[in-house]
Amino acid sequence: MKEYLPIFLQVIVAIGFAAGALITSVILGKATKKNATKDTAYECGMIASPEAQPRFSVKFYLVAMLFILFDIEIVFMYPWAVIYRDYIAHHGAGIFWSMLSFVGVLTVGYVYAIMKGALDWKR
Repeated sequence: MKEYLPIFLQVIVAIGFAAGALITSVILGKATKKNATKDTAYECGMIASPEAQPRFSVKFYLVAMLFILFDIEIVFMYPWAVIYRDYIAHHGAGIFWSMLSFVGVLTVGYVYAIMKGALDWKR
C-alpha cells in the first residue's frame, strides 16, 4: 500500500486543483446578461447552419497524412540524437549510416510527393 501513496496523492491534488479552479471561476466570474446572439455556437468564424457539412477535398487528407508521416520522422530522430555521441564512441559509425539511410528513404518519398503534386494546393 505504501507504493501507491504517491499516486493517490497526485490524484487528490489533481481533483483538488480542478475543483478549486471551477469554484474560483464561478465565484469570481463575471455574470452577464444572456441573449440569443451570445448563446449561439461559434466555430472558426462560421455561423452554424443546420444543413449538411460540405465535403472536404481528398487533397486535405493527403496533406494531413504526409504531415503525420514526416512528423513521426522527427519522433524517431530525437532518441537517435540523444544517444548518438555515446553510441558512436563505443560501437562505431553504424548508427550514423542507419539514420542516413532512414532520412534518405524519407527524402525520396518527399521528392516523389512533390513531383506528383501532392503538396500543390491549387491543383
